[in-house]
Amino acid sequence: MESVARAIFRAYNYHEIRTPILEETQLFARGVGEETDIVTKEMYTFDDHGTSLTLRPENTASVIRAYIEHHLDQRPGVQKLYYLGPMFRRERPQKGRYRQFFQIGAEAIGSESPLIDAEVIELVVEILKGAGLTGFKLQINSVGDHNCRPLYIEKLRQELQDKAPAMCGDCQRRAESNPLRVLDCKVEADQPVIDALPSILDSLCETCRAHFDAVKQFLDGRGIEYEVRPRMVRGLDYYMRTTFEVVHGSLGAQNSVLGGGRYDGLAESLGSKIHSPGIGFSIGEDRLVMSVEGDQAPSPLDLYIAPMGDAATRRVALMARDFRRAGLAVELAEGKLKRAMEMANKLAARYTLIVGENEMATGKYALKNMSTGEQLDLTQDEIAAKLAAARY
Repeated sequence: MESVARAIFRAYNYHEIRTPILEETQLFARGVGEETDIVTKEMYTFDDHGTSLTLRPENTASVIRAYIEHHLDQRPGVQKLYYLGPMFRRERPQKGRYRQFFQIGAEAIGSESPLIDAEVIELVVEILKGAGLTGFKLQINSVGDHNCRPLYIEKLRQELQDKAPAMCGDCQRRAESNPLRVLDCKVEADQPVIDALPSILDSLCETCRAHFDAVKQFLDGRGIEYEVRPRMVRGLDYYMRTTFEVVHGSLGAQNSVLGGGRYDGLAESLGSKIHSPGIGFSIGEDRLVMSVEGDQAPSPLDLYIAPMGDAATRRVALMARDFRRAGLAVELAEGKLKRAMEMANKLAARYTLIVGENEMATGKYALKNMSTGEQLDLTQDEIAAKLAAARY
């Protein structure tokens, strides 16, 4: 997964950034939001000689902190950064949700253009396809900005005054402190109430509406399918305007593979003196692996080589090296031929190669197709060419 992601990041001119696993707690409280579940419930926090430190629960705030601290906001152009690594949240472990989990993510900082939004979403789609994921669904929304969102939040607060008492405890608290978070509730019994709440799309200002329309047009132009989800707000306070998620059915209740969005005011809230709009995403790497494993079988072993005798054992070690250098997945057998063929079946090898004294003398080796049973006598070069061609 990570190799695929790195190659695609490079094609889009993203560069790797590595942030500390430990950061000051206040960074996440300010960046993620005081009233988010992450800050109020899920962070691993401890005191270090009077300084409160936290295991990073997400990485966008850390990247923006580093972006400011190392003056990346003074470099020309959009700064494109990606990261891979572990995050930590105190949650109830279940399928697709772990207390230590891994993320592949990226941030594009320095542009408000909807073209960048579409490019970031295109990048996400390319990574998922490159990793072998099929059947996923892209969902998008706009959550407005500092001009129109406060009016919508107040409208929500008014609507929830009578409805919140019948909802879960979290929603009752959020209804007053941060009504937008009510839309992010996953409690099944609360969904009919949430579905009846006003849509944020009806409250967008003209600027945000034009921005969202442009994002959709750019996605349409790229042939990227999406569904507009008006009540998708994401779980972090720093998001504004474009937000998006990708979901996949193989994960059950934890069906979100990745999420992301725009955060045009985050850098300023963390101390930047320069307006640094940005958009990013994070892929739940654990969930992506689970989803791909549900979609397809592991990559098969290209070649299982069975030597017959000591001289053949020495020869096949060199042959295996040459095949591996050609990009083939190769394993060497041990023991008798019958046992080797049994193991080749267990490992789901596409081909087996039998090497004995006669084969070494003639320079031709018995290559067996394990699915059809066909066996051919070929030279080493012919074997390499046939196996390489058979992979595509």
